[in-house]
Amino acid sequence: MGGPDHEGDRASGIEKRREYTITRGDPRHGRGDGQAMSAVIKEPAFLLRQMQHSDVPAVIAVERAAYPHPWTEAIFRDCLRVGYCCWVALHGTKAVGHGVMQVAAGETHILNLCVDPDWQRQRLGRKILRRLLSIAWTQNADTAFLEVRASNQAAIGLYQSEGFCEVGVRRGYYPALNGREDAIIMARSL
Repeated sequence: MGGPDHEGDRASGIEKRREYTITRGDPRHGRGDGQAMSAVIKEPAFLLRQMQHSDVPAVIAVERAAYPHPWTEAIFRDCLRVGYCCWVALHGTKAVGHGVMQVAAGETHILNLCVDPDWQRQRLGRKILRRLLSIAWTQNADTAFLEVRASNQAAIGLYQSEGFCEVGVRRGYYPALNGREDAIIMARSL
């Protein structure tokens, strides 16, 4: 399949194994015996599937753990009701992340991408993002947009590494502890 999901089936939740060959030193320099050892590192298995109404309470728990100003249950229920593309990431039966996107008129807008703080930095946000972009591509979207808090450097780095570029700023877009925070608008071609 073409499109932006460069990981293909790997984002489906199938447990992945990375195999490495490690050499124990170089005997020519008096370090180890030079024999190869094998190491297998298991990565957590995540299942990505369409969100259901029954998932909303668990999704809200992830939102509340990750954000000081989370979306409400009503927002998620409305997104499901109007047919937005809503996905949940599960580790076993536990919701650990989610994404919400709207696709219309040849464009997609990533509205929400959230990973439980206990599961961040394990490439889950990237997997959710790639799944959403892949779906948008299959629905003939040619451009993806999103907003991100100006202070969220980790998310900005993720989006830049996936080909997003800054195209504008929405002043005072997000609620913040001391008033409002700007949103950086980012976009990429699909």
